[in-house]
Amino acid sequence: MLIVLNALSGAAVIRRDPRATFAERLPDAVVHESAEGEDLAEAVARRMEAPDPPTVLGVYGGDGTVSRIADLARRYEVPLLAMPGGTFNHFVRALGIDDVDAAIDAYQRGAVRTVTVARAVAGADEVIVLNAVSIGTYPTFLEQREERFHRLGKWLGGVAAAWSALRTARPVTIVRNGRRARVWSVFVGVGRNDPRRVATMQRQSIDDAVLDVRIHHARGTRLRAMASLAFGRRTAAVLRALRMMPPESDVERLVLARFEIAVRPADGVPSVFVHDGELEEQHPSGFTLQCEALPSAVTVFAPPA
Repeated sequence: MLIVLNALSGAAVIRRDPRATFAERLPDAVVHESAEGEDLAEAVARRMEAPDPPTVLGVYGGDGTVSRIADLARRYEVPLLAMPGGTFNHFVRALGIDDVDAAIDAYQRGAVRTVTVARAVAGADEVIVLNAVSIGTYPTFLEQREERFHRLGKWLGGVAAAWSALRTARPVTIVRNGRRARVWSVFVGVGRNDPRRVATMQRQSIDDAVLDVRIHHARGTRLRAMASLAFGRRTAAVLRALRMMPPESDVERLVLARFEIAVRPADGVPSVFVHDGELEEQHPSGFTLQCEALPSAVTVFAPPA
């Protein structure tokens, strides 16, 4: 096994260093600690081209790191051992895995499942998505949080970014099938999700072979636009009780296998999209985003459903 370890992930969370667990429970595994800015595809390719290549790819990190290694596991046709090392770990939680030991338990039992992923294409970028793709208010929030991360940390940076976005958020224009609309956000989730949510960042199943799209039309206030980003069940319930969430009439839902839109940001609005917490910059004038569900695309070690 080759384990890619992103020690920079989950800096806002206190957890035990996994190296001792790897040494004890996976003594034959090779652990590669990723460096900042390193091309993980090249690092994995070097191991795969060696005389004795790994037959399993492991990853310890957040959703962004896990999605990159999942793409490589798919390319090399080897199973993936995903372990939670980020702040939220949306994908690993969807697998029913809460910690490193639970993931290794599934591996040692040989418990495998296949998962649906999405392929997202925008300009020259093509990425594999495990949870969701988004445009609009959420990418704007993430970009502002990244600007404040080194100075304030993830949590305080997130509060400052939310306050800034609350004051400056602007709608984005999208075009789909010849129809134009002004929207606060678009979320393209992998698999069907809770119909009451707008931000489908936490997938609800791993093998549902569809995309669940939420288009939040820009009919309400900036406050509702930011409240709609709540993905935690309790937080969303509280905001809904306070009538801060957008009404159902403002949110269009589509369930389909393929989805395509042209994105035209307003002046001064970043031309970006987000996949699994990772920002991708596009041409300032806008871009076309294409998403497609890929059923049974990656084999993972996970407890039974």
